[in-house]
Amino acid sequence: MDESTRLPRILVVDDDPDTVAILARHVQREGFVPLEASSGTECLNLVQEYEVDVILLDLMMPEMDGFEVCKALKNNPDTAEIPIIMITARDDLDARAEGIRLGVSDFLAKPVFRHQLANRIRTQLEAVATGRRTDATLNRFEDSIGKRRK
Repeated sequence: MDESTRLPRILVVDDDPDTVAILARHVQREGFVPLEASSGTECLNLVQEYEVDVILLDLMMPEMDGFEVCKALKNNPDTAEIPIIMITARDDLDARAEGIRLGVSDFLAKPVFRHQLANRIRTQLEAVATGRRTDATLNRFEDSIGKRRK
């Protein structure tokens, strides 16, 4: 399948299996391909195995919380650009500030509603696509300037 026609893959990460199932079902109903992880470690393994377009990441998980997962993702050049939507029951300013500092793209408070989730995912996908178009335009511009200087 051509990369431009591949359905976006959305990785759902939460230690609660019911939450994973609900979010994965929402993701699938909106026309995306859900991938599921029940821990931060599993998330980090899946992003090495699959090309992931957006990560829905729970904040409060045992062993490795969402902040630690986010830090690991953003410190890896292969995964640093994947948008992360933090989904949490802990919707306070301190959590948001820490998430923003670590590179979280967006936040959603639990419970999450399907259309709200779909809009947030689409916004992140559009932001990535816009960034890629801008990068391509800049590269063409830099190439044309470089050719003129030679």
